Amino acid sequence: VQLQASGGGLVQPGGSLRLSCAASGISFALNFAGWYRQAPGKERELVATITSRGSTNYADFVKGRFTISRDNAKNTLYLQMNSLKPEDTAVYYCTNSVRYWGKGTLVTVSS
Repeated sequence: VQLQASGGGLVQPGGSLRLSCAASGISFALNFAGWYRQAPGKERELVATITSRGSTNYADFVKGRFTISRDNAKNTLYLQMNSLKPEDTAVYYCTNSVRYWGKGTLVTVSS
């Protein structure tokens, strides 16, 4: 099983990024999946999740700004991030069933 996250980078406050997480050896369509993040000096925290039925859940601090989705044909999980804030700076990790984790992709929000 491999999860490969990508799409991070440097963006100005108010900007947008879309993170992707491509999976091999396991299906996003059949399992619970999500995005977590870890800022420097802080613990990893949940950002957004999606169930096998497509139900989504978001942390309060990203509601209305971030959208989690998946493409079953591509077996890829996405996180669309809009209206980014400096406090969104973190390494973002994707997970499938909270058992398998990608290596993370760094998002830096700074002017």
